[in-house]
Amino acid sequence: MTVRELVDSGAVKAAALPDGDREIEGVYIGDLLSWVMGRAGSGDAWITIMSNVNIAAVATLADTACIILAEGVQPDDGVTEIAREKNINLLLSDRSAYDTAVWLHERL
Repeated sequence: MTVRELVDSGAVKAAALPDGDREIEGVYIGDLLSWVMGRAGSGDAWITIMSNVNIAAVATLADTACIILAEGVQPDDGVTEIAREKNINLLLSDRSAYDTAVWLHERL
């Protein structure tokens, strides 16, 4: 499934979608940024409640397909613009991190 297909499913909303054709290959949930850097896989949809600018750096280092902010979390000021500039797909979900991960995993 591509990031754009995920958005088109209605399960998430796009805050930034500069690389919608990126393929999602797995799912990773984590909020401790140093942990995510070392464990999230390239192509993973990274689900978190962290919304500060540092998520863009972590997504770049881990080469995730997208960041999904769960639980209705909104990105901090400037994060959406940085995501666009850095070619990072930033998505929003009202579901819990667990429910978002299960929904996505069942469709991969």
